[in-house]
Amino acid sequence: MNKTFKIYAVIFIVVMIILALFEVNKAETTDWRKNFDINQKSPFGLYVFNHEVNALFKNKIKKINQTPYDYYQSEKKPHNILVIEEEIDTESWGKILDQVSEGSDAMLIVSEMPKEVSDSIGYYDSQISFEDQNVLKLTDKTYQNDFIHLDKFPSGRGFTFIKPGVEVLGKTVEKNNSDQANFIKIKFGKGNIYVHCEPLFLSNYYLLKRGNVKYAQDVFSYLDDRETVWFVENDAKVSQFFLRFILSNPALKYAWWVLLGGLVLFIFFNAKRKQRIVPIIEPLKNTSVDFVKSIGNLYLQEGDFHDMMAKKAQYFLNKIRMDLLIDTQNLDEEFAKKLHLKTGKPIEMIDQAIKLIKKAQDPYAQVMKEDLAKMNKLLDEII
Repeated sequence: MNKTFKIYAVIFIVVMIILALFEVNKAETTDWRKNFDINQKSPFGLYVFNHEVNALFKNKIKKINQTPYDYYQSEKKPHNILVIEEEIDTESWGKILDQVSEGSDAMLIVSEMPKEVSDSIGYYDSQISFEDQNVLKLTDKTYQNDFIHLDKFPSGRGFTFIKPGVEVLGKTVEKNNSDQANFIKIKFGKGNIYVHCEPLFLSNYYLLKRGNVKYAQDVFSYLDDRETVWFVENDAKVSQFFLRFILSNPALKYAWWVLLGGLVLFIFFNAKRKQRIVPIIEPLKNTSVDFVKSIGNLYLQEGDFHDMMAKKAQYFLNKIRMDLLIDTQNLDEEFAKKLHLKTGKPIEMIDQAIKLIKKAQDPYAQVMKEDLAKMNKLLDEII
């Protein structure tokens, strides 16, 4: 085991210990969202109601996870309809009202109803109170001792308008406000519609309190003793994902994510350590100098000093033209003077160089090795 691996192992263990300490000391939080989910055990879920609903309706309850529009495509005999805080489309509301008009009864326990639907039924609902607490009571004297005290997040909703002939079955009682209707009965065709605008009384938090179940029983007692169809969003369809148990447990969930994180880090650093060695590519060498030396040695071996002097002279004159901008057509006294002024070299040196250049340009001149060496030295010294 190398040193790098040991370091990462120590870091991983330290992180695990820190996360474990955080998990042990973490205060458990409560989800107070009003989800009204039949699978949720949070305070405002419907888990308890979902498990007690069969006893409440004498095993005559039928949970439907279709929309009312789809369910009522075929003809149904009169029955009870139950809706608890569900988002239902306009077409489905129309189907529910059609069923009621043909003899069914509907228990609608919703905090807000679409305006066009409430218009059809004959009432308006809205936010009527912002108090932190209130009491739900029924108007029937038979149930006067059955009430629920809402001490956590009451909706404060009620009915601001009720058409004549609507029967008020329940009300919201508050300390600093007048009583407001929250539970009504409307005759609709051959059937009845019951609307309760405070669904909190069916939540886990309130049903588990002593005596509160009686209020729920009283509310549902207005329905006839027959089959009740309850429209639910999802009829306890438990996820089949193989990690469901792990992800549903906070401690196991954290451990799972830490395990995945450690595995990713291990793969990353391990792959980095064992990746294929990148070959070193040598840069191309500059062989220009070697080429020039080879050409020079070739000329020396051939002994053609005259040709070498001519090429040197030609290169020198071309450099004079390009760098010093001096005309090299006539290598006379005027040329020597200009070259002297621009290079600052002695006029005697320039005259000797001109003499050797002319000798290199003369194809009939006799050139010795010493002449080539002397001219090469002079020209290199001038520029």
